[in-house]
Amino acid sequence: MAGGKTAQAGFSEVAMASLPRIYRLARRLANRGAEDLVQETLMRAYQRFGQLQHVEAGPAWMSAIMLNVYRDGLRRSKRSIDELAFDDVDEYSLYRKVEEEDPFPYSDSLHLDFIAQFGRDDVLAILLAMPEIYRAPLVLHYVEGYSTKEIARNLGAPLGTILARLHRARKLFERDLWNYADREGLLTKSHMKESVVP
Repeated sequence: MAGGKTAQAGFSEVAMASLPRIYRLARRLANRGAEDLVQETLMRAYQRFGQLQHVEAGPAWMSAIMLNVYRDGLRRSKRSIDELAFDDVDEYSLYRKVEEEDPFPYSDSLHLDFIAQFGRDDVLAILLAMPEIYRAPLVLHYVEGYSTKEIARNLGAPLGTILARLHRARKLFERDLWNYADREGLLTKSHMKESVVP
């Protein structure tokens, strides 16, 4: 049918425009399961394409479908949610740690110089190593720009739970940032980026 061909072409257009965004989001949420998450998202979107009223809303619509698929996958797998013990992490301050350790003693802008050591791949590696229950709200809020209410709705968790996980995720990310820098040798003079060498 001609109508079917038009709908198929319209879906292809929306899918191609959305693919970079949803793949990036899937990679940050599911890491090794990103391809499966994207594939399931595209299948669901194709089945529901008639519900999309404005093609311009396609990327946001596709992202919403992906978050539903992601949430459904978490429920189906019935993973137990292991909240980490945060006795030391809740009080962790990267700002204080950098100041106490003073990795670049000749720096006039110590904290900025520390952050400058990290490239995009470093930050992604740290994010992907985090437990999923902390990584997902962190990515959705700080990378994708979702409000905490939207995250709670999309992940099917109470707002208070999301706020607590975001707080812990930030602290965990700070701690992991320092540990990664130490492990990868980013705190040694020979690895300092040129902009911070005196």
